[in-house]
Amino acid sequence: MKHKIWFVAAIMGLAAMSAVAGMNNPVVGGQQMYPAKNIIENAVNSADHTTLVAAVKAAGLVETLQGPGPFTVFAPTNEAFNKLPAGTVDTLLKPENKATLTKVLTYHVVAGRLSAHDLMKMIKESNGTAELTTVEGGKLWVMQHDGKHIELKDEKGGTALVTIANVFQSNGVIHVIDSVVMPN
Repeated sequence: MKHKIWFVAAIMGLAAMSAVAGMNNPVVGGQQMYPAKNIIENAVNSADHTTLVAAVKAAGLVETLQGPGPFTVFAPTNEAFNKLPAGTVDTLLKPENKATLTKVLTYHVVAGRLSAHDLMKMIKESNGTAELTTVEGGKLWVMQHDGKHIELKDEKGGTALVTIANVFQSNGVIHVIDSVVMPN
């Protein structure tokens, strides 16, 4: 009986620790994101990122994003993908367009674990606009929007707002964005 009580207490303690840890990580796509899981393990549970997950699978990037990283991922929502011209996503998901899809997706990834605080610090130190180099090799610019949000500017002049920041993962951090950013 003593062991049973200890076991139940241990389980309750773990549940409480998980709840406290979960309070620091936002809910994305209706699901709790767990800091102990990797980017892919969390992303597949977000109802708002089904297009992104399908694209990552089609590009063959699942294994990479399950790796140790760390990665900073600017993750467009399904709505963000829906803003693209009609047929764009279907075209990108075709096997013959895998290289282009990979280029677009890796443009949303930066090496390292950059929190919103880190990005804001970089923005301040760079007098309002910080330049990031993506895994794809292109440039993304981050700036402050309306005094409190982070905005991205891509190489084509398009912009995206970070709508949910600091979704910490075991191998990095995700910042949810409202538009797809595009490389040259």
